[in-house]
Amino acid sequence: MLAMETTTQLSMENQVSEIELVERARRGDKPSLDRLAGMARERLRVYVYRLTQKDDLTQEIVQESLLEMCKILGKLQKTDRFWPWLYGIATNKLHRHYRTEKAMRHAAAAEERRRGSMEQREQGLEDLVGEELKQIVATAMQKLRTRHKAVLVMRCYDSMSYAEIAESMGCNEFSIRMLFVRAKRALQKELLRNGFGRGSLLAALIVFGKMTAPSKAAAAQLTVPATTLKVGLAATVAGLATSTAGVVSLAAAGALTVGTIAVNSDSNQPAPAPAVISIPMSRVISPYATSHTAHEQFWYYFPEGPTGPLMLRAQSKTSGARVLQNDQGNFSFQDGVVSRNNYRMWLDDLSVLKLPTDSPELRGYLAQVEGIRNDIQPVLAGKGRGLLAVVERKTENGSAPLVEPWTIRSSNVLDSDYFQSDWPSGARVEDNRDAMHQRGWAFFRMRGEIRGQTVTGVGRIPFAYASSRTYSAWMHLKIGGAFAVVDSGVMTALQDGEGAVLGRYPRGSFFKGLSRPWMGLHTLDAVRRDAAEQRMHFQTVLLNSRVAEVTIIDQQTKLIYRIDVEADLVRQITMVVAGVPVGTLEFEYLQDTNVRQNEFAAPPGRNERTSVRDSSGLSWLVRLANGNLGG
Repeated sequence: MLAMETTTQLSMENQVSEIELVERARRGDKPSLDRLAGMARERLRVYVYRLTQKDDLTQEIVQESLLEMCKILGKLQKTDRFWPWLYGIATNKLHRHYRTEKAMRHAAAAEERRRGSMEQREQGLEDLVGEELKQIVATAMQKLRTRHKAVLVMRCYDSMSYAEIAESMGCNEFSIRMLFVRAKRALQKELLRNGFGRGSLLAALIVFGKMTAPSKAAAAQLTVPATTLKVGLAATVAGLATSTAGVVSLAAAGALTVGTIAVNSDSNQPAPAPAVISIPMSRVISPYATSHTAHEQFWYYFPEGPTGPLMLRAQSKTSGARVLQNDQGNFSFQDGVVSRNNYRMWLDDLSVLKLPTDSPELRGYLAQVEGIRNDIQPVLAGKGRGLLAVVERKTENGSAPLVEPWTIRSSNVLDSDYFQSDWPSGARVEDNRDAMHQRGWAFFRMRGEIRGQTVTGVGRIPFAYASSRTYSAWMHLKIGGAFAVVDSGVMTALQDGEGAVLGRYPRGSFFKGLSRPWMGLHTLDAVRRDAAEQRMHFQTVLLNSRVAEVTIIDQQTKLIYRIDVEADLVRQITMVVAGVPVGTLEFEYLQDTNVRQNEFAAPPGRNERTSVRDSSGLSWLVRLANGNLGG
């Protein structure tokens, strides 16, 4: 009994000693940090090796985890939870490694498939398929519903059209397209459970077809072209909806295709020439002025609702050019070339990009400022998440019939081919991004002087929606010794020189009037739409191929923006009141992350009891220019 008590006492003393060591290291004591890292290295090595059973991978994960530990140890709130916290870091690192490794394997396999002929691909596939793999594919097919298997067989192996399958199964063609989408997803789900990647669906269908062919000769000749798996966007998103209740509205029920954009112009007047996508310049398809021969399609997806981030696909059916801005980044395709760009889509006539979800008030004010009569036809947005709005214009004989756009609600739209890279297999890919856009986020600095007060600040900006989920946007701006502006996921507030909170605001309030690329709009449009929301007039001038100047006017106050249209960022804001310059705010975006961590520490959060005020949007910059930010 005495030995047990002694052991328990020693264990408790060791635990206390560890907690003290973690606390000292957390406060910045280097010897304690070195000692803690030594202890953590050995314990992590055992844990990670049991997960990987690979020495080199274990060493890599342990090293990365220790580096991460040293960087963010100061943020650890509960020192007695150090080991679970550290294990979580290592586990996340390992998950990320496996995801990256899996993506690389799929990319390599896809590249190999592109390089080989169809005959070589199938022969190589047949050589690699073993009995175990065949059994997995066969079992996956067996678990599907009869209707799912039927539509897959008829479409993939019997090459039947959707109309023929609809006739066979006693329903309309659109229902068959939706059923085909659900059948593919059901099969993909079964394959994923057995370790297949997301790109394995076509290969699995070929394998199953060869397995069930009536003869070796038939098996050798069997192919399933990738085009067979395409169903059209309307059916894709409808099939992805969790239930029929997910469909908000579908216009033109007989056709069940897509809607159009309203064009208010005299048919006797010649239509303006269409804008086009240009590489590497930023010119894009214009959804307003279209020639009578144009056929344009637009998909607007709002995963968090109509006031949240936007994903966009724009396509010219006439020229074949297209723009894709999904959760991963910005792409454009033309003349067999796919370009990955820093910038979001912007219109070459410098007009503001309108959205079908815009309010009548916002649309009316933009029309008043720009003097543009043509307008995009609105949709009924509602407040729910996962909204997709689809519009299409196809003119015939110079007329533009009005057909309502359609909308749908689904959380899975980004999984569809239409919001992934569905480029031709032979397309050449050019990556035009700089280092920070390739990384997906960047730190930035703000410097300037406003009304004699020095202004300094730092922040972090994500460049894509996916990046924003891990590297959220935040900023901390100090105005002399009088005020500080804090905007982060933890707290958004105006503070006095002592750090006391003068007012709390909704998240993102102080990013209004600044670059917000993760929201899905080019900075040109984000800034001007922010101004329009506050009913502030604006003017836009393209100074050269790289720089645009936007002047926002609020009574006697002017905010003059210099915007780098290729980097899609605000570079400078000059403030003028009653014709007199009162200050300038400049922005520096860091291409690398080799910085002092204490300089770019996210603002800490506080449990303040003050009520949250309504966001005044871009007006905070006007108040800053006039010296009454705290008023």
